[in-house]
Amino acid sequence: MPDVPAPVAKEISALQKAVRAVVPAKKPKNLLIGSWNLRAFGDLTPKWSAAPKDSPKRDFRAVALIAAVLERFDVIAVQEVRRETESLRFLLSRLGSDWRVITTDVTEGDEGNGERLSFVYDSTRVQPSGLVGEIVLPSMVSDPTKQFARTPYAASFRREGIEFILTTVHIIWGKNVTERIPELTEFATWMRAWADRPTDWNRNLLVLGDFNIDRLGSELYKALFSTGLFPPAELNDVPRTIFSNDKNKNFYDQIAWFSDFQNMENVLTGLRYDGVAGSFDFLPHAFAGMTKAEVSWRISDHYPLWIEFQLD
Repeated sequence: MPDVPAPVAKEISALQKAVRAVVPAKKPKNLLIGSWNLRAFGDLTPKWSAAPKDSPKRDFRAVALIAAVLERFDVIAVQEVRRETESLRFLLSRLGSDWRVITTDVTEGDEGNGERLSFVYDSTRVQPSGLVGEIVLPSMVSDPTKQFARTPYAASFRREGIEFILTTVHIIWGKNVTERIPELTEFATWMRAWADRPTDWNRNLLVLGDFNIDRLGSELYKALFSTGLFPPAELNDVPRTIFSNDKNKNFYDQIAWFSDFQNMENVLTGLRYDGVAGSFDFLPHAFAGMTKAEVSWRISDHYPLWIEFQLD
């Protein structure tokens, strides 16, 4: 691994300190789950500081800063991992030998955007428990031949004997809001049916990723959550992207699970949610002096979203 220049090492240390002030520490009886859309996370300029004419702008420094955030979690769903895996491989080298990745192949076609869906995890804290799969529909209501633009990806993990299944997605953007509704509806319906099957491998189902929901309470929001998925209220006012402001709020990224609203019952087994969740604003601590747009191509235009569970 190339030696870290002193100014970058200082920047990484400051970012780690900032993350520790926001995200809880790893403890014997907690589980920290994250979700992060890392913008076009593919190719890498193999130097610590990309020159003005270099492409891509993401360099060793950028990925090292990303690693400084991700290392705080036990398992992270990552969206927009591209066909090229240089950034992903360098990320794993920065995280260390205890870290692993499970990833899909690339979704082909223009709508797939050359993307993979991935889970990066700390193997000292969580281990895969056997289940992996991409969700393929028998048909889409609007078009029997159509599938998800980027196939949702599920993987089961175990921590301290408690199993949970994470299903991550990156919903199609489309030409307008209306084009996203069929995918959201089909995904929520599929997950509901999976959760309800009494003999299936479906304990502790959680969904997370970039759902491209425009705002709280919108038709897109209703399409995802009408089947009983529960989004924690603590994430309602959390900014999702670095460009969010009071006039331009969105609800793109989500972490949710099924709940019995009628009885206000948490249907997770062995996992207790105590209202601790949020996002992390890396902007004040990385690439000082650059514009938001410039930082977005080095780190991301999305903030990481995270949630803490206690192990019952």
